[in-house]
Amino acid sequence: MIINHPLLGPRDRQEFTYLGDACLIDRPGWQAEDAMDQFFEYVYLRDDPAGEHRELWYHEHGDRSWLVVTRNTVTHEITNVELASDVARKKGRSK
Repeated sequence: MIINHPLLGPRDRQEFTYLGDACLIDRPGWQAEDAMDQFFEYVYLRDDPAGEHRELWYHEHGDRSWLVVTRNTVTHEITNVELASDVARKKGRSK
């Protein structure tokens, strides 16, 4: 599988480590009144879709960037790759 890194171009999947669902970018606020419930869902409740899915990948053997990869879990076709920092900024997060 080839991941088209937004800065470095096409890279072999072996340079990366899969870290899970990209919803991890949406970490709940720890001061919320229902923080315990939110963190329970954040940590333990995940979808396992067959089809298009947004995932976090870490470029461990490269520039050590975090990527959000949109991939079909059935065919492994990658349709989009973005820097996780850009995705977080679009959601109003600074980090």
